[in-house]
Amino acid sequence: MKKPAILIPPYALTVVERLAQFGYEAYVVGGCVRDSLLGITPKDWDVCTNATPQQVLRVFRRMPVIKTGLKHGTVTVMVNHEPVEVTTFRVDGEYTDNRHPDEVIFVSHVEEDLARRDFTINAMAYNPARGLVDAFGGQEDLAAGLIRCVGEPDDRFNEDGLRIMRALRFAARFDFGIEAETAFAIRRNRHLLENVSVERIYKELKGMLVGKGALGMLLAFPDVMAVIMPELAPSFGFEQHNPHHRYDVWTHTAYAVQAAPAEEALRLVMLLHDIGKPSCYTQDEAGVGHFYGHPAVSADMAYAILTRLKSDNATLARVVTLVREHDNPFPTTRAGMRRCIGRLGEEVVAQLFDVKRADYAAQADYEQAEKKADLREAALLIEELMEEEHAFTIKDLHINGRDLMAMGVPAGPEVGRILKALLAEVQEDALENAAASLAARARELML
Repeated sequence: MKKPAILIPPYALTVVERLAQFGYEAYVVGGCVRDSLLGITPKDWDVCTNATPQQVLRVFRRMPVIKTGLKHGTVTVMVNHEPVEVTTFRVDGEYTDNRHPDEVIFVSHVEEDLARRDFTINAMAYNPARGLVDAFGGQEDLAAGLIRCVGEPDDRFNEDGLRIMRALRFAARFDFGIEAETAFAIRRNRHLLENVSVERIYKELKGMLVGKGALGMLLAFPDVMAVIMPELAPSFGFEQHNPHHRYDVWTHTAYAVQAAPAEEALRLVMLLHDIGKPSCYTQDEAGVGHFYGHPAVSADMAYAILTRLKSDNATLARVVTLVREHDNPFPTTRAGMRRCIGRLGEEVVAQLFDVKRADYAAQADYEQAEKKADLREAALLIEELMEEEHAFTIKDLHINGRDLMAMGVPAGPEVGRILKALLAEVQEDALENAAASLAARARELML
């Protein structure tokens, strides 16, 4: 593999060079080295050194320093307002909670520090004088497109169960495969995820879902997904027996995830949009499978799952809404589309197009032309409505509650009743959305 140059930005190079000036070893390490070798601009630059935390504090005493984690050997040095995390070479003690080391032991050699890290592609260090330190074959695994544990995979996962999801996230992000022994260990140790906080799992899950290799991870590790979301398990291998579908429910789900734009909320929608199908399955006399009511069931399940994972409220609400709406056809009339946009909002309707496209992409060829034509017509209808003086909600009317009260409508429910009636007539094209027309009609409705 051709190695791109590792160009350390000035603020991080300042940290490396100042430590070297006082006789300490210092390397940029981990993700910044990996990304540089892949030709990706790193977001963060971390440094490891044989200087102890107290020595680091002395070296950088004239700079702002945050005592991030002195117990674990980490401080953050601010250089020109840019943070550089500096960690002393260390090895970890026992992990009795499968998450955090009971103690850390500072060591003298960078190779010892790299040996404690999770995957070979993250276990490389670099400084301009010595060059690249790669004791575990990280470069070769980058070239081969493989995620491989450093050392014994079972040990790495028992140290920190979250590494199971990190492996899947890295593989999805870079569209890599997972080395065979590492993959076997992921499956053997998947139960360790039960010891990890749901917040951390949810973050890694979202990172995996938006990766360009999400499809491969979902198809290869459904058993891991079932630890996070046991509700998914019934969909594995569940045949649909329907001409609209070429895949079982889980395989369709995986392909739909990959077909959606790489946004967290949309990928979560596709992961959960058919989760209620197995419980809604019926078969008619011709042997055709049906899933009547599955969007509502799936939406309720999505709400329960995302609540359990402690999703933020905005994502929770958006995902549940889109799951509930994903199978509803778009209205074909101007009035119907106005009501749809008024009920859901322009942004949700726009995302609903993305959801439907992803859903169709993961289905069989049956009636695909008709489905795509319906989407085109709906998109054109929306475009036409947007070019007009549209009224999707009461706030879009060119009259408001204050105007009505000025005309003599008593404050209270009567104002709302009249505004709703005006909106309905405007949406049906029975009334012009103009102040004079609305006022005249409001006077009639007052009688």
